[in-house]
Amino acid sequence: MPLSPEVVTANREALACLVSLNVSFAPDEEPWFTIDGIEAPGRSAVTAPGARSCCCRRRMCSFEAFVELVVARPYWFDILKFSGGGDLAEMRRAAEALLYDEEEINEAREEIRNSLNLDEADDPIGALYVAIAAPDAIARATNGSPSTTLFNHFSIDNNPMLRDAAA
Repeated sequence: MPLSPEVVTANREALACLVSLNVSFAPDEEPWFTIDGIEAPGRSAVTAPGARSCCCRRRMCSFEAFVELVVARPYWFDILKFSGGGDLAEMRRAAEALLYDEEEINEAREEIRNSLNLDEADDPIGALYVAIAAPDAIARATNGSPSTTLFNHFSIDNNPMLRDAAA
């Protein structure tokens, strides 16, 4: 059976571990956004403080790839913050500098992978780049205003702690 939000939310163990990685799949009472050309963007997930994500079939990222990404790099939002404006090489540098190797997070990763029968993501940073850089999907606020890109202009060189971690 393909991985879906319904499969994840029905698996209490995986859901509890995802919550520990700051991911929840609470249903929206009202839509937060629309996506040009897509009738129903799909169920959204809260994946960072104040951030909502959804998977669109027009994008290269399936729901399963999204969950693999969140499990592999729960700090994906920070990777985008230090992406140097959407530079894949900068994103890879940021991912290494930000790497969380905490026992609790590693245990949650293993539990999620085991309970959902997920493989380890081959290239989570590349998948993140493709999902965010897709030019064909324009998200809009409920008032119709287009959203800005999730890529930020910072690089890890702008942060002394991260710059030192990458050295």
